Amino acid sequence: MRVLIIGVGTRGDVAPYTGLGMRLREAGHKVTIAAHKPYAELVTDAGLEYLPLPGDPLPALTGRFSISAFKEYSEQLVEGLAEIAEQEADLLLLGMAGALGYHVAEAMGVPSMGVHLQPVDPTGDFPPVMSLFQRSLGRWGNRRAARLAFELPAAGPLLAGLSTKMRARLGLPPMTPRALYRRRESTRWPVFHGVSPLVVPRPADRRPGLEITGYWWPLRPRGWQPDPVLLDFLTSGPTPVFVGFGSLAGARAEQYTELAVDALRRAGLRGVLQTGLRGHLSDDVLAVGDVPHDWLFPRLAAVAHHCGGGTTGSGVRAGVPAVAVPVMNDQPFWAARLMALGVAPAAIPFRRLTPARLATALTTAVTDPAYRLRAQALSVRVSAEDGAAPVVEAVNQLRVTHGPGRRPG
Repeated sequence: MRVLIIGVGTRGDVAPYTGLGMRLREAGHKVTIAAHKPYAELVTDAGLEYLPLPGDPLPALTGRFSISAFKEYSEQLVEGLAEIAEQEADLLLLGMAGALGYHVAEAMGVPSMGVHLQPVDPTGDFPPVMSLFQRSLGRWGNRRAARLAFELPAAGPLLAGLSTKMRARLGLPPMTPRALYRRRESTRWPVFHGVSPLVVPRPADRRPGLEITGYWWPLRPRGWQPDPVLLDFLTSGPTPVFVGFGSLAGARAEQYTELAVDALRRAGLRGVLQTGLRGHLSDDVLAVGDVPHDWLFPRLAAVAHHCGGGTTGSGVRAGVPAVAVPVMNDQPFWAARLMALGVAPAAIPFRRLTPARLATALTTAVTDPAYRLRAQALSVRVSAEDGAAPVVEAVNQLRVTHGPGRRPG
């Protein structure tokens, strides 16, 4: 089948689909990933077909988007997704941020499935994942709050109307968010979540078709080799820790780097930083660019990070303690999961981060053996999972049902 994965978002939203896409290709499917242009190499380095989407959401995440720029990005996204309807595909796989692709699949007359990196569907087990505040509202309140996020016009005036614009652009009849959600639920639209059920157990109150499969591990770039400078640093003294803030790092690289260096000095630790700068910052601190986390993290004593879903998974897989520094969106949720699993001390919300607090948390994570023992035990079980297998099986079954090149009536 011709499978098109819509990966709207930044690096962490696209990278897991390279691993999933490779597994689908190995199963005999032709796989294309649609993503914003800054992340094209993630796709092409994996040997998969790439389809560009206009714009880049990163400025919005780093606070560099004005209201007019956000509206422009939204319009670009609608137009870019609408143009996908002119492509040849037998199946669309949609990331959560690419939910507008549901309308594209309808316009194309092909089936679609969700391939989400966050468990956003309603449940009483935890509050809405994309909420900044992770305090439980009680089982009824948790479910109701998460459902409202689906049923109400999308999150305020800046996003309201995107679904309406999308359907109008595609020539589809109008549909309210509530009607769309009810259709999705009544048809049991399948959603696969690329996260380990050991990290997020499947809620018992979720309907069939909302599956938590295990992680989809990003592929390393073809021909990647570690920098000799990094190799030398890792082996030239006590095992260092990692400090990184994900896509946020580039916004205020010098400020975040200074904070991290100060924290390492206070804690008496060596460190590998991913904070926007590069090179030796001192004898005990090395700043690096992009380094595959599956290679780097197992070589470290602890990882302090922003708790993006992909980075959280990589840390769990590596079997090293974490220090959670959540910033926004789903990150407080992942921070809470790391604490609940006992692989991280108390999280430090980014707005409250200071060198002293980071130093204390790093020291705790490195010196208390319980965190490492629990992290290692969890790693063994997570690494044994095959998160891509259920998705591949579902796509293979769809091929049997519909056959390649034919659109269901």
